[in-house]
Amino acid sequence: MTSHQSTQTMKPATAAKKLGVYLEATPAEFQEGVVSRAELTALQAEPPQWLQDLRANGPHPRPVVANKLGVSISGLARGGVTEALTSEQIDAIKDENPEWLQKERATQSEVRKETVRIKEKNAEKDGQSS
Repeated sequence: MTSHQSTQTMKPATAAKKLGVYLEATPAEFQEGVVSRAELTALQAEPPQWLQDLRANGPHPRPVVANKLGVSISGLARGGVTEALTSEQIDAIKDENPEWLQKERATQSEVRKETVRIKEKNAEKDGQSS
């Protein structure tokens, strides 16, 4: 009995998410097709020019925008940012440093500190139980 392995494919939206790019800004042939795991690996290893340009200039999806601004995705929404932004737009927000951004960065900083504290507490607890 021989096993035949089928090629795993994913929707363009999934592939765009894994590549960290905004689907609507990708070429039509990418949006309309399916992407195999091998194709995704190839795109990650040797990104074509369109992918390099999207990663550098955007428009970027909200998770990337949030990361570049140092806030959560929820923080973006609270700040009124609901659409994809270009690197230029992100830099403009950073330069402007609006009150909402300052507040959300402070919130994000507290969340990170709390996460570290909990991790350390759990590690200490695990160390004592051994």
